[in-house]
Amino acid sequence: MIFGPTPLGEAEGAILAHTLRLPDRVLKKGTVLDQAAIAALAAAGHEEIIAARLRGPPLLANEAAAALAAALAGPHLGPSRPGTGRVNLRAEREGLFVVDRAGIEALNALDEAITLGTLPDETVVAKGEMVATIKIIPFAVPRERLEAAIALARRGPPLLALHPFRPLTAGLILTELPGLKEALFESVTAATAMRLAALGGRLLPPRRTPHATAPIAEALRALISEGADLLLIAGASAVVDRRDVGPQAIVAAGGEIRHFGMPVDPGNLICIGAIGTRPALVLPGCAGSPKPNGIDFVLRRLAAGLEVRDADIARWGVGGLLKDISNRPLPRAQAVPAETVSRTGPLSSPAPRGPQIALVVLAAGQSSRMAPYHKLLLPDRRGKPMIARLVDNLLASPARPVIVVVGHRAEEVRAALAGRPVTFVTAPDYAEGLAASLRAGIAAVPETAAGAIVCLGDMPLITARIIERLIEAYDPDEGRRIVVPVRGGRQGNPILWDRRFFSEILALTGDVGARPLLARHLEEIAEVEIHDDAIFRDFDTVESLAALPERYRPALSAPALPEVERGEVEQGEAEETVSRPSAEAG
Repeated sequence: MIFGPTPLGEAEGAILAHTLRLPDRVLKKGTVLDQAAIAALAAAGHEEIIAARLRGPPLLANEAAAALAAALAGPHLGPSRPGTGRVNLRAEREGLFVVDRAGIEALNALDEAITLGTLPDETVVAKGEMVATIKIIPFAVPRERLEAAIALARRGPPLLALHPFRPLTAGLILTELPGLKEALFESVTAATAMRLAALGGRLLPPRRTPHATAPIAEALRALISEGADLLLIAGASAVVDRRDVGPQAIVAAGGEIRHFGMPVDPGNLICIGAIGTRPALVLPGCAGSPKPNGIDFVLRRLAAGLEVRDADIARWGVGGLLKDISNRPLPRAQAVPAETVSRTGPLSSPAPRGPQIALVVLAAGQSSRMAPYHKLLLPDRRGKPMIARLVDNLLASPARPVIVVVGHRAEEVRAALAGRPVTFVTAPDYAEGLAASLRAGIAAVPETAAGAIVCLGDMPLITARIIERLIEAYDPDEGRRIVVPVRGGRQGNPILWDRRFFSEILALTGDVGARPLLARHLEEIAEVEIHDDAIFRDFDTVESLAALPERYRPALSAPALPEVERGEVEQGEAEETVSRPSAEAG
């Protein structure tokens, strides 16, 4: 690949290195230059551009990333759409994410242009969580290198695998010795039930027995008859040998001991056995603690339907030091947020990790173009106001919080949204124009949010999936800080803005939205193709209401709605000329 200044006469087929704004178009970074683009550059006065010229038949970055992702994405792992040479893989189920470390190291050593990054091996992940990212570093990659990477990805066991959790039913035996406090039994039961619930399992009512082999063995057999597929023993005295009371009870019940001890602290003294196909564990003394310990390492594999082998246990030594040490400057309990604990032991249901994105709904306008009606309060055939239909769609998305900016007829808008988990903010100067509402909404976005999606209140056909697509494309590390929906090359609404642009939005005045800022930040824009005209369709005149699907149209007495030619226009199928393009939002 040749990279650098390129005369226009030699630029056909080259890849543009930097975004260029021309009088009649924008040529984005990564555009493959054709004759029309070169003519536009020449007309704008350019004699040369910075570009990459390819030798031979290499694959462009997006194409290469998509091909490698297809080879890596096994069951329950879904690839994103390629963009800027990147494809992300996300979990389609809750489960245990397992990686072949040696295989991934070999793949990353093939060529510096091909990279694969993943979460750590044996990470508990939630549905929708990103687990790996494929990034092609330059604009293109030699075809033979990519083919080698794909062959490696398909050779033998998968490099990446997601093992969904199965609903384990566990039986717990609590052994008793004189003098033990009741609180000990309660803490072990509570911590065990919590661990199982976090992995989709449940705990049968615990059984208590004397701390002796025969009664424990009898209780094990009883739990098997009750349908327990995981057997747990919490001894009144910590197990210290394979021939101790708990392990011997497993053997007496017809089972075997497969491993004793593990290189994880706390949790060293765990004994792993089985009775037939049912795993049977003698828990260590830390079983009553909710903090991460060796129990979690074992349970997460069992819940994922995986065996616990000697090699697995040996591998857990790296990262197995979980105990806080007094001479550490910052104990783990303070240094690691509670939700991060699931990396080593799931103490609560895992949740997707990602940036928090707020949603700002502009609902403060005077609706002057639809006089005498207030467009946001018009009920559809089922009695639901337009603003309520939009907000219900938005609440089905992952964006939070949903902030509704009110002004004109504020109390009626609030009443239309009664009972919904939204935050209201008033724009006192809403009559000055759209910028006033936008400023009020952005100012109310909490500091915890990385960015905000701005949505017009009169776009009731915007769906939760459109919002999800915008959030999925947002990646400030990759320079995708502004995310704009497009269809057929035309930009629509709503738009996602990174927090770094909030100060510019707060400085806007007049009856304009944030869209004029796009021209200042071309390099920061990511366009997401949306196959739905909803991103163009706001409804701010009586005539435009005729373009709504029939079930959403208000029953107005006067003026009457015009007829729509060629039958009813359903969601996503309306002609773009039916309603005014929503060009002022953002």
